[in-house]
Amino acid sequence: MEIVLPTDRERITIAILALGGEGGGVLADWILELASRNGYVAQGTSVPGVAQRTGSTVYYIEMVKRRAGGANRPDPVLAMMPVPGDVDIVIASELMEAGRAILRGFVSDDRTTLIGSTHRVYAISEKTVPGDGTGASQRILDAARRRSARFVGFDMAAASAQSGSVISSVMFGALAGSDALPFPREAFEGAIRHGGKAIDSNLKGFDVGFVRAQEGDPPAEATPPAEPTTEAGRALRAIVERDLPEPARLLALEGVRRLMDYQDRAYAELYLERLAAMATRDDEAAGAPLTVATARHLALWMAYEDTIRVADLKIRASRSARVEQEVRLAPGQVMAVTEYMHPRLREVCDTLPAGLGGFILRSPGVRRTLEPLFTKGRHVRTTSLRWFVVLRILASLRAIRRSTLRYREEQARIEDWLALASAMAVRDVPFAAEIIACQQLIKGYSDTFERGLRRFDQLMHAARSLEPEADAALRLRTLREAALLDDKGAGFDQALADLDLAEVA
Repeated sequence: MEIVLPTDRERITIAILALGGEGGGVLADWILELASRNGYVAQGTSVPGVAQRTGSTVYYIEMVKRRAGGANRPDPVLAMMPVPGDVDIVIASELMEAGRAILRGFVSDDRTTLIGSTHRVYAISEKTVPGDGTGASQRILDAARRRSARFVGFDMAAASAQSGSVISSVMFGALAGSDALPFPREAFEGAIRHGGKAIDSNLKGFDVGFVRAQEGDPPAEATPPAEPTTEAGRALRAIVERDLPEPARLLALEGVRRLMDYQDRAYAELYLERLAAMATRDDEAAGAPLTVATARHLALWMAYEDTIRVADLKIRASRSARVEQEVRLAPGQVMAVTEYMHPRLREVCDTLPAGLGGFILRSPGVRRTLEPLFTKGRHVRTTSLRWFVVLRILASLRAIRRSTLRYREEQARIEDWLALASAMAVRDVPFAAEIIACQQLIKGYSDTFERGLRRFDQLMHAARSLEPEADAALRLRTLREAALLDDKGAGFDQALADLDLAEVA
């Protein structure tokens, strides 16, 4: 591979942008050790920042080739911070950090080798948007290739997980594999060994990073749909293949799998009955857009998150294994998981039999008596025997879920939604598909669920006022996208007003 920096380069500048806890300081120390052991005078500084993703720090390293001492050769004075247009190598631990380096002018198309991970760690502002609030990742990738002299990018988080190491060792390996520094691989590995900590695992991460820098991410392999392992699963797959158009079958099979996991075979059969009824209204020649949309959104809604579901997910062995992997639990270590839980009176009543839960919510006196008991949340150690048993008992209420208040209310909402879409599909299939897509607003629980439900109800009122016509689908899509933009709803309210639907909604 062509070396970007010549071996006789007198001065080399490196900027590292890393999030808190990713080992940016360790990476900087390795580079400083590497430089000092290979004939360079090096200095490193860091400026911690406060960001929405656990904090982001800029580490700056400047190295100058060491010369023989003498009266006319004083020690070099090195800079404390990177200067735009004067950075040879930028290492970014995450894609948005690479974008930030580009915006700050650290990346130049005439000199800078940009080494960046292509994975994302989402900011709070991205997570709180009701719809897809993620940044434009593809635009950052395009800018990285266009604005740098050379871009070395791959998913370093995945490489870290694969090697069982930390992302700093993967970044160090990527730096070595990029050939952007005039040092052999053995010198990089020597710096890791000199550090003296977790040498074996760091060398594994280094090796993966080195190879990926030269070869890139391996091509993604298509995952074939899982074959049913039970008689019930095979029977449901036969129904899918018999009753549904081909474009919707993969989504429908995933919906069946999810709903059998959520409840039982009968619930999955109800899903397929509803889906098959919608398929009779569809335009199969156009790719069955209504059935495809319903296969996805109906499964998501029918697997709504009630307290029973939340308890079930929190005590699953697969979740515990995932947490152990994320925290890198070592052999012999014991993990304790503490979570914040705040079930309100509404969630408690939703889990009760419909008659009793409805009675409590309709009785002002009873509510005034009970609500103070649920005004505060609590921290719960879900790995303790006591709370594990409590959650296990709550999860076992899945057997009586059909009798609960929440089940009755959700099924009524789903039936109304499907009936509206089915009625509109007779004259306008794209409009009906947009009605189905409005389910995107139904998610989560507690305040998140209630906010989404309010906007969903407004959209359904608006849809009823939009008689199927040439632009009905477009107008409803505009409203849906506005409703998904922010949790305040200002843009949605303005969109309603712009379409003269504020009074209707």
